[in-house]
Amino acid sequence: MKTLVFLEHHDGAVTKGSLGVLAKARQLGDASGVIVGADARGAAEPVGGVVYVADEPVLHAPLPQPRVDVLAALVNAHGFDTVLFAQSVLASDIAAALAARLEAGLNWDLSDLVEQGGELVGKRPALADSVWVDAGWTSPVRLALFRAGSFDPAEHGGATEVLDAPILLEERSLQAELLEAAHEEASGPSIEDADVIVAGGRGLGGPENFVLVEQLADALGGAVAATRAVVDAGWYPYAAQIGQTGKTVAPKLYVAVGISGAIQHKVGMQGSAAIVAINKDPHAPIFEFADLGVVGDLHEIVPKLTELVRQRRGA
Repeated sequence: MKTLVFLEHHDGAVTKGSLGVLAKARQLGDASGVIVGADARGAAEPVGGVVYVADEPVLHAPLPQPRVDVLAALVNAHGFDTVLFAQSVLASDIAAALAARLEAGLNWDLSDLVEQGGELVGKRPALADSVWVDAGWTSPVRLALFRAGSFDPAEHGGATEVLDAPILLEERSLQAELLEAAHEEASGPSIEDADVIVAGGRGLGGPENFVLVEQLADALGGAVAATRAVVDAGWYPYAAQIGQTGKTVAPKLYVAVGISGAIQHKVGMQGSAAIVAINKDPHAPIFEFADLGVVGDLHEIVPKLTELVRQRRGA
């Protein structure tokens, strides 16, 4: 197996999810990374191992089609038979287009990748994560997208060998132009990278009470998340939604505030190392899979918990 891992980068650094996928690929065999875009060479230096870079001004904008050209050229030139991606909006676009370009099979929403009987097998949760499905490939080139938080990054322990990737862009790939990039103003870590997440549900009673969640997240040095019901009600932005139709996360600590624990939400956060639930309903489904449950009025409990955390941390 000869594997290429797409290393998505932002603000000059490779994302945690991409580094996790690269770590997994290295466990399975020969694996190289590829970084495409502005400051690709600088982002490659800390990665370790073999990293191909395509750093040209025309690749500055985070558009998928030029990246498809670069990856396709690498696969064809160096004989890569497996291309792996950490799930993101950009990576999903690239993976789908690359699959069409190479006539390759694409498995998505995978949580693991193993070798069985000399063949690669992807592990994918299905039916609201109640069963596991083995997913394989019949095409010569295999493509895979992995859920957020599936793998932890690991230190390579060696120097980085930076190689130039061929930049052979098709004319059609340059037709799209990025006119403006809007970034949401936010403080603290993103929910994809945070070790601690505090999520709020309808049990908060109203959008004005989300300040309780934000204050606790700030005290813990974590990120704020929300349920679909909260987002649908307009209490919080969609970017913070966790669940089947939102983002999948796997932090070290997940604090669920006023969340009942519907299956749609569970599938997005059940990979958390530790789950703490605060809810006034002792029969709420979330207590069935939480590591620690607190039954009571969140409007009393959360401010006290925030105060205790700040005292402990000296904030």
